[in-house]
Amino acid sequence: MNDPVTTPWGQYALTRFPEDPRDRLRAWDASDAYLLRHLAASGVPLDGTVVVVGDRWGALTTALAAHGPTQITDSFLAREATRANLARAGADPSAVRLLTTQDPPPPRIDVLLVRVPKSLALLEDQLHRLAPSVHEGTVVVGTGMVKEIHTSTLTLFERILGPTRTSLAEQKARLVFCSPGPRPDRGADPWPYRYPLPDGIGPLSGRTVTNHAGVFCADRLDIGTRFFLRHLPRTEGGERVVDLGCGNGVVGLAVSLANPEAELLFVDESYQAVASARATYQENARGQAEFRVGDGLAGVPDGSVDLVLNNPPFHSHHATTDATARRMFTGARRALRPGGELWVIGNRHLGYHVTLRRVFGSCELVASDAKFVVLRAVRK
Repeated sequence: MNDPVTTPWGQYALTRFPEDPRDRLRAWDASDAYLLRHLAASGVPLDGTVVVVGDRWGALTTALAAHGPTQITDSFLAREATRANLARAGADPSAVRLLTTQDPPPPRIDVLLVRVPKSLALLEDQLHRLAPSVHEGTVVVGTGMVKEIHTSTLTLFERILGPTRTSLAEQKARLVFCSPGPRPDRGADPWPYRYPLPDGIGPLSGRTVTNHAGVFCADRLDIGTRFFLRHLPRTEGGERVVDLGCGNGVVGLAVSLANPEAELLFVDESYQAVASARATYQENARGQAEFRVGDGLAGVPDGSVDLVLNNPPFHSHHATTDATARRMFTGARRALRPGGELWVIGNRHLGYHVTLRRVFGSCELVASDAKFVVLRAVRK
């Protein structure tokens, strides 16, 4: 959805990535606009090192492009949206530095702008990683919708960086103001987190999983994945298998342990997720595996895959949408060889069988319980 945002630095037509005419979700919200208004109205100096963390689709980075900001994001899609929005705005791409949450942050930060993430764990990890670069003169401003900023959010800013307060709400958005100071008691960063898998899940039982902050169900095996693990298809020989939307990689690892000859590809749009899958796999398996951060199966050759295993997300931040699932299913059909299969785990109420029938022509119910279904679609 190309919906312009008006800022003190101009009006910008912004889109999400990839652009989808059926997607009616905006690429910015009131919290982005509120933060930009505040920066201009309060005269925050932007001639030093400006770092923007968690910019969801590049609205903040695009508006501040003339000041050479550094963007730090966990999302491949957000990064590509930022590139596209910068180009659309005519900004100099060399003036903006794009980093991921897995990259070292700049050694000194003068202005730190934080788009509060949905994951409190990701916020905690990022504040710990950024703290050594922040000094007592750093201007720290967070932003988010009122429903996204909780007492626990403010507690993290205060414990890791310094005294924290909030603004009045405007258009259901709120700002977080933090005054950095010496914080010898901030404690150690608890991420990444490692835990043993429970018993009763075959060869995975007792295996250690590594989870970087922000990965879904980072402190335990979620019940949907546990159900999927009980119904995975058997593979033989050197089949090419994709763990699509891999998270911490437990599903792909299960395939590798059952068939060490399988060639695994782990794909996720989250840099944190792919780092988790890589660490989990390297500790527990010895077969061939590739790890890729990207937009689903984009870039995977047509007809090159035997099996795709998928637990698609149905949220884009706080918005419920099936756009990601549609792209994953369509990409899987293209990448699968004739006769290749897509296996999907999902909540019963999401109705993935309808979308799969549209994309593949048919689908089969493999297993179900009160909450989940496992579906199988075959590339004809």
